[in-house]
Amino acid sequence: MQCLQGFRRSFFGGLLSVLIMILLLYPGLKNMAVYLHALVTGSYMSGTHSVVFISCPNEQVGKVIARTIMEKKLAACINIIPKLSSMYHWDGEITEVTEAMLVIKTRSSKLYELTEFIRSVHPFEIPEVISLSVDQGNPSYLKWIEEVVPEE
Repeated sequence: MQCLQGFRRSFFGGLLSVLIMILLLYPGLKNMAVYLHALVTGSYMSGTHSVVFISCPNEQVGKVIARTIMEKKLAACINIIPKLSSMYHWDGEITEVTEAMLVIKTRSSKLYELTEFIRSVHPFEIPEVISLSVDQGNPSYLKWIEEVVPEE
């Protein structure tokens, strides 16, 4: 009888441990399931690509940075929006300037390398590097990004 109670305790204790582990690993398991589903069905896996916004002091600086990003194959496409009005807090004051904005399309796996590159060449003390994950899009366009930007 005591052997049966010991078995029940260990069984339910183990089951509880497994359930806790599943709950703790849920986001990772969900991502793995989405990845496997995309692999099997050929559907798009949300978050594989990103759009990155980088502000630059002017269009000329933006073009130099953009060209280098393209040469390093860190992006498939970069739009340069000239003469963008910006307002921000800096040194305790509200600053208003005209800037250029880079809109970069790339693989999400390249975000760290892209950010580190921007930090190393950008003239701003704290350059803006904001990325948004792509949830859906034109499958042909997203495939083109994959072809142009190597995974490595």
